[in-house]
Amino acid sequence: MSTSHPTLRDVARLAGVSHQTVSRVINGSDDVLPETRATVEAAIEQLGYRPNAIARSMARGQTHTLACISPNLTDYTFASVIEGAEVEARQHDYFMLSSSATDPKAFQALVDELVGHRRVDGLIVINPYSDDRFLHLPENFPVVFVGARSHEKEICSVSLDDEKVAYEATRHLISLGHTDIALITGPMEEDCSQDRAEGYRRALQEAGIPYDESRVLGGDWSASSGQRALLSFVEQGRVPTAVFAQNDRMALGVLRAARDVNLKVPSQLAVIGVDDMPLSSYFDPPLTTMRQDMPLIGQEATRMLLELIQKKIPAVRELKLSAQLVVRNSTSDMGGGS
Repeated sequence: MSTSHPTLRDVARLAGVSHQTVSRVINGSDDVLPETRATVEAAIEQLGYRPNAIARSMARGQTHTLACISPNLTDYTFASVIEGAEVEARQHDYFMLSSSATDPKAFQALVDELVGHRRVDGLIVINPYSDDRFLHLPENFPVVFVGARSHEKEICSVSLDDEKVAYEATRHLISLGHTDIALITGPMEEDCSQDRAEGYRRALQEAGIPYDESRVLGGDWSASSGQRALLSFVEQGRVPTAVFAQNDRMALGVLRAARDVNLKVPSQLAVIGVDDMPLSSYFDPPLTTMRQDMPLIGQEATRMLLELIQKKIPAVRELKLSAQLVVRNSTSDMGGGS
């Protein structure tokens, strides 16, 4: 019993019971007398014994491990979602593995390793439609999508209510008197880009503002793509009075391009983004944006996945979360608040 890593049999010897009895106490079995349970628990406390979680999980047919797979681990949005997912997993005594797959082939190999070898009990998949990775998901295995709709595939999903977010962002610009509002989208194969484009169209339609396809340019979520988009409008000699960029990074690129061509923000060009990145309030000028609670999205995805594992919810469920308008100086000289 002098070992620095006491074993189950050490506990049994100290408590004067069989190792099977110690195992039943550890696993919460009712088939143990109260006084025996108290003796075993006292021995566990005295020795500082910690059960082998992996062995216990294998015995129960569960790993108590989840995995979150995203296109990369460096994107602020993805990282924030994963952080929230990990926090929630720990609250339920689960371990969360985080990994990235840059393409469908890498994704399939990762899923085969995690699911085929039964290393995890469930998967959270971020941005499943950014390519064909959604085609490589296992059948009859708990999976929750983040940042995507269910589509025709029977799946659970958690995402921002992207159409509503874009609608409210565009309505904010309209409320300031803008009628020439350009849109810079993310990659249009992604659900959130499609939904945000639809919200933009709906807001224009309700305001009686004609939808102009030439006022919509595609980006790739990067600041440089936002910069290129505004410079393209400048080269055409058709600079809008306002820009809705579908994320903050592209909005930052728009602000940089506006400064390069001496466009004053917001008097000559109003700009709004989505996300409320930590540095958004430090942009020049501070950026008006739609704040989404990305850690909450991760937390909700983990809760949904655990309920799916425990068969408490149906195999198809969709949860959409709202965002908050944060008004700063890029759309209003009175900015700085929310």
